[in-house]
Amino acid sequence: MTKIAVLLASGLGLGLSPFASGTAGSFLGVLIVLAMSSLTLAWQIAVSVVLALIAIPICGVAEDYYAKKDDGRIVADEYLTFPLCVLGLPWLTHPWLLAVAFVSNRVLDIIKPPPARQAQALHGGLGIVLDDVVSSLYALLLSHIVWLVAKLACGY
Repeated sequence: MTKIAVLLASGLGLGLSPFASGTAGSFLGVLIVLAMSSLTLAWQIAVSVVLALIAIPICGVAEDYYAKKDDGRIVADEYLTFPLCVLGLPWLTHPWLLAVAFVSNRVLDIIKPPPARQAQALHGGLGIVLDDVVSSLYALLLSHIVWLVAKLACGY
């Protein structure tokens, strides 16, 4: 079971990327969002919450395996929380919104605005995942603001 958890935590190996492993791993989140595209918003919210909760033990096992706090090879926190970033956005008809959500999520995950940085200090998988949940919610807010401005400016 440990090997399966570590494989999932590494994003099926994407987390082993020598450059920007978190960004590489986040691309799996885009695939998850694509797979969720036919679900209603209520189901998307439910699945997104479940994925974030599932990430906690997966990342916790991997952290114990690597014996290092939030090891860079652990990217399940990035890809399993990414679906939170697009909730309620019409990205199917406006695909550029998916790119906005992706970039804003990566930037916010890197800079970790409060309380994301404080959440990261929590022990184990909870600390690994909670900072990404906070960053994803910030990215969701930012993406909705961009969408609102685009609607007003461009008449979408």
